[in-house]
Amino acid sequence: MGVRTRLFIMMVLQLAVWGAWAPKLFPYMGLLGFQPWQQSLVGSSWGIAAVVGIFFSNQFADRNFAAEKFLAVSHLLGGVALVGAAFATSFWPFFAAYLVYSLVYVPTLSVTNSIAFANLKDPARDFGAVRMGGTVGWILVSWPFIFLLGGEASVEHMRWIFLVGAIVSFALAGYSLTLPHTPPKTEGAAVDKLAWREAVKFLGVPFIGVLFAVTFIDSVVHNGYFVMADAFLTNRVGIAGNLSMVVLSLGQIAEIVTMLVLGPVLIRLGWKVTMMIGILGHAARFATFAFFADSVPTIIAVQLLHGVCYAFFFATVYIFVDAVFPKDVRSSAQGLFNLLILGIGNVAASFLFPTLIAGNSAGGVVDYQSLFMIPTAMALAAVVLLAVFFKPPERGPTAVAAL
Repeated sequence: MGVRTRLFIMMVLQLAVWGAWAPKLFPYMGLLGFQPWQQSLVGSSWGIAAVVGIFFSNQFADRNFAAEKFLAVSHLLGGVALVGAAFATSFWPFFAAYLVYSLVYVPTLSVTNSIAFANLKDPARDFGAVRMGGTVGWILVSWPFIFLLGGEASVEHMRWIFLVGAIVSFALAGYSLTLPHTPPKTEGAAVDKLAWREAVKFLGVPFIGVLFAVTFIDSVVHNGYFVMADAFLTNRVGIAGNLSMVVLSLGQIAEIVTMLVLGPVLIRLGWKVTMMIGILGHAARFATFAFFADSVPTIIAVQLLHGVCYAFFFATVYIFVDAVFPKDVRSSAQGLFNLLILGIGNVAASFLFPTLIAGNSAGGVVDYQSLFMIPTAMALAAVVLLAVFFKPPERGPTAVAAL
């Protein structure tokens, strides 16, 4: 089996763990009767994990620990924590189990990227196709829930979102030990032994600082989609609860296509334009949610924009970081941007959007049109910032310029 195929399977399993529970997390907490502040606190777990990943976990991946072994241990512990979350019905035990899971899972997202970049001959050309495995994994894991959940799933049915995630996590723990050996990078180490400090220093470079700010805004919008989308589809559009995850997975199907064309698009359009298109995808999707909620075919079709939103912005950011940061701190730099995408952005969305939902509700009915115009405006503001102030040293990747 070729290296790219092995890395592809790694990504399939990695994202399947996440995709098993992510669309239904907030509806599930509602079934358990958790208060909005409790749901927001659970949502902040990924932010805590991303910060810990910068100061602790990614240091092992950078300098002291073989990445594939780090991945195996993390997913073994994560699977156990997901089983705990599945059977915890009161808040504090559930929060504790989910927090432990977050602490061991979130760092693995940057570690899998690092393993891929370290073992690909041409990351700018090949990473999109490898990362597409994560898209496939997210799609595949959504389909069993047609049978595991009902149209109006109970707590007993819904706990399967964590049990399925645990099963995949255990599978990935074993598979990680078969991945290419990726030793810690000790050659050419920076003077500062803490690689995250070196990565943070790069935020003083204007174009990186601007990208950091824009990534924060777009990550809040992106994570807000996961907070609101499932309830919107079931409560406003009228899609059955056991089908909503399949509808949401259509975006991942589109992501396959966009990942396949990402390399050529980057060469032709460059960093800035590609990223702007990705952010505009968020604006277009939320605007469609706001004004076409009564058209089920339109709402289903617009899910396809998710591929543009993810590949053209977030995957491009990962490739850009790999191209700009020195080898010794790339893993920590990936973790730094994950701090925004999966951490701070996730926390902000977990607190912001439940508050906005409450503020745009009357008599238990949500004014989705007014609600969705807020993330639409946020995405448009991010596009303007990127267009005006982001001036990278090169128009696009040069490693595949000859293709």
